[in-house]
Parts: sequence; C-alpha cells; structure tokens
Amino acid sequence: MSTPSPLANGDMSPDGTTTVVRINQPKIDPHDKKILCASMCKCNKAPSIGKDGQLLKQSCVSKDMKALDKLMDYRSPYKQEINYDMTKRPPAPIMDSGVETKGHDFLPGWLKKHWGTEPEHPSTFKAGKGFIRRPDVVIVKDPAKPPTQDNIKQIIEMKFPPDRLSQQQRAAYVEIAGSQDKLTKLEPSQCNCESKEQQESKIPVEELGFAAAAAAWIAFILSRGKIRPPVGRPPLVPAF
Repeated sequence: MSTPSPLANGDMSPDGTTTVVRINQPKIDPHDKKILCASMCKCNKAPSIGKDGQLLKQSCVSKDMKALDKLMDYRSPYKQEINYDMTKRPPAPIMDSGVETKGHDFLPGWLKKHWGTEPEHPSTFKAGKGFIRRPDVVIVKDPAKPPTQDNIKQIIEMKFPPDRLSQQQRAAYVEIAGSQDKLTKLEPSQCNCESKEQQESKIPVEELGFAAAAAAWIAFILSRGKIRPPVGRPPLVPAF
C-alpha cells in the first residue's frame, strides 16, 4: 500500500495549471502559539466594534500585537502587518527610517516618497495589483533585526472564519518567507479558547523564561491594564 502524499491538488491557476497546496501545514512553535492564541481567543470573544457595529476581530489582534511590539521597544519577535514591497527580490519589508525593527506607520506617505524613483517601479502605484503585500504576523529569528527573508522564522495568517487564505495571498507570502514550510494558518479552533489557561491567562513567568514573560506582558495588554503588570521591563528577546 502506498504512503499518502502530504500534498494535494488545489485551485486552478490563471494559466490552466493546478496549484499544489499542502494538506498538513507546518506546525507553530508551542511558545509562539501560546502568545498568538492569547490574542486570538480574546479578540474572537470580545472583538473591537466598528462605527457601523461590525466585529473587527482582525483589527483587535493587530492592536494587541502592535502594542506588545511597542512595549518591547519594537523588539518583539511578532511583527504585525508589515508591508512588503513585492517588486524587490526577495520582497523587502517597508520599515521606519529611524527604527529598523519598526514597521512604517504610514504606507501612503512611503509610496508617495519612494514609488517611481527606481526603474523597476511602475510610474503609478495601483492598489490591488499585488505590488504591496501585508502578512498578518511575521515571526522573526532575531528581534534586533528587521523582518527580511533571511530573518523570518515563520509567517502566520490569523484567520477568523469565514475569512480564508486565498491562493494569491499564499503565493505572495511563500515568496516573502522564501519557503512554503515557513507559512501556516492559525484559527480560533486551533487555540483551545475555552481552556482555563486561556481564560485566566495565569502564566508561571519565573519558571518558563522568555516565552512566559512575553505572554505575561501580552496578557496585561489584552486586559487593557485591568490586571497587574508583570514585574520589571518586557524581556529583550534573544535570537532563536
């Protein structure tokens, strides 16, 4: 009997060929999953609310991760919604000019300043053409360095159903990461959100080291300051 293949046929691409997608997606490091799930569970249960009453679950996660990065002097290993210039090879992260580990705050300003100054750029930027891509979370190996391809540990797409990871997104994020083994998806169903640990966010910081310390700080952020903050500053993250 033959061994089942870890790959499966996916959607048809525009040129008529079949896109190959994985059945068994790469796993997330347990420490990373603990921290990302803390935000995902909270935002799935109590999301931000838009002006028209819409549930902004993705926006809620983005605020949490960016708050954690700021709290850690932009040296969190979890980089949220970094824009990548897809005209570069490999795609290049668009970072703050003064802090190389901080994503650029205002993409329109960056586009106005840089787009069209190099020969390979189109003369006019057009949204929806795939020139810029923005993964949900890029986990870096060394938080003291920018999220360039050689420093990417994994890209995590945090999806709240019915949102899906499109084939166009998948192809772009694999290009950013440099390997399909560095791209995976995380949904609330994978987070065990009803567990006592996720609901109470009580973590033994002293015993579990950096991962727990970071999780303790994110628990403080998620509570919007309603619980006592951990003792000391957020940990400076070592390279993985």
